[in-house]
Amino acid sequence: MAAPTRSPVVVGVGWSEEDLQVVRTAAGEAAAHDRPLHLLHAFNWAAALAEPSAGGPRAAAEELLERAGQAAAEVEPTLPVTDEIVEGAPVEALIRAAESAFLVALGDGGMANCTGCVPTDAPAVQLAARADCPVLVGRAEPPPQGPVLVGVDGSESSDATLGYAFDCAEQRGARLVAIRVVEPHRHDDGDDLLAEAVARHGRQHPTVAAECHTVRGEPGTVLLEQSRSAQVAVVGARGEEPWRGMLGPVSQTLLYHSPAPVIVVRGLDTEKGT
Repeated sequence: MAAPTRSPVVVGVGWSEEDLQVVRTAAGEAAAHDRPLHLLHAFNWAAALAEPSAGGPRAAAEELLERAGQAAAEVEPTLPVTDEIVEGAPVEALIRAAESAFLVALGDGGMANCTGCVPTDAPAVQLAARADCPVLVGRAEPPPQGPVLVGVDGSESSDATLGYAFDCAEQRGARLVAIRVVEPHRHDDGDDLLAEAVARHGRQHPTVAAECHTVRGEPGTVLLEQSRSAQVAVVGARGEEPWRGMLGPVSQTLLYHSPAPVIVVRGLDTEKGT
């Protein structure tokens, strides 16, 4: 299989029917950014060898990728699509793929509909925390045709996330809504900083209709509510509190509970643009 000339959007394909919607979401993202789509299925050879015939599970995996390719073609008929079956755990396979990918995508495993505690070893959480490129966590239901939502907190990583969100909005032909949330007990005089950041990135993306808002409240709660009408929510991995670990509290809240697909921005590398 020839390698794509531009780094692809890689999507993990599992056995759930919900994964086909994630493939459709990833196909739309790949087309928006003029990238090929690469379907990746992690195959458990140990389990296959335990079957009466190892060829049966392998054939089923090939059929699964064929159905995934058809799902991608439903939404983007001209999109270049390749597929691959690899051995090993899905998260580890996607982390390896992220080293040369433009973006990696995976379903949320039902997290958005879970009211209880989400385990930190959930595949989507692990991928979002460890990948070397942006991570798209898809949902079982297609999102509305709303704006691209981005959370901004004034940090250096937040500025890079804002730039990424502008690019997403431009490629999708969507408007951008940038939200800066100030906790109630904090003094704030940063409205001008938000407006300046949006204006600066807006000059590089003149076709994007952008608006910015500063809201008082709990950041995760405010952005979660705003995400209900968004076609995608874009958030930095850790924001201004890198000491919290690989994922900050806001990115975790959106990742766990947003009904919209979430892109966790990390590992931006301009060299992956070729």
